[in-house]
Amino acid sequence: MKFVERKIIFHGSYFADFYLEQSTRVQEKIEFVLRIIRQVERVSKKFLSPIEDTNGLYEIKVEYSSNIYRIFCCFDEGNTVVLFNGFQKKTQKTPLKEIEKALKLKRAYFELRKKSRK
Repeated sequence: MKFVERKIIFHGSYFADFYLEQSTRVQEKIEFVLRIIRQVERVSKKFLSPIEDTNGLYEIKVEYSSNIYRIFCCFDEGNTVVLFNGFQKKTQKTPLKEIEKALKLKRAYFELRKKSRK
């Protein structure tokens, strides 16, 4: 297993708000998965996978007890992972409104980044 050093950043307070709403046990599990993403070169699809037809949007998968959580993210400049919104998944398919919110946040992130580079 090869290791890398990825940086994880948040866009806005969406992820932090979601994280702080969770129990200590769920927070520990989220931190465990983020540590894997931060350090392991090839992250298993069990923890991170692209969302089809979204142009670079990924979902981080966290399971604790019988609950499933998803955190949307994207990669920026290779080794930076940008976290967007998170939610507790209660249906088989990821709700479209959550994906749309993540895509909107992703666009806003890259627009802000572009402006800050001018």
